[in-house]
Amino acid sequence: MAYIETIAPDRARGALLVQYEMAELRAGKVWNILRIMSPNPGVLSASMALYLQVMHGPSPLTRGQREMLAVTVSKANACHY
Repeated sequence: MAYIETIAPDRARGALLVQYEMAELRAGKVWNILRIMSPNPGVLSASMALYLQVMHGPSPLTRGQREMLAVTVSKANACHY
């Protein structure tokens, strides 16, 4: 099985620490889906910018519709996130 070493929240510094702090404000914790990107904080930042734009940016879809689409795609991909 593949293994990627991640950076725990208590070891985060700089840009990664900022991303982790924002994650804790949003979700109350730093989920593993974010930790997996911790070796490259630039990738984590870009990923979160995309997510926030898709889920919270201007759209003809309501927030509820966006969440329903996200749940449907996660279920289709057997992803618990």
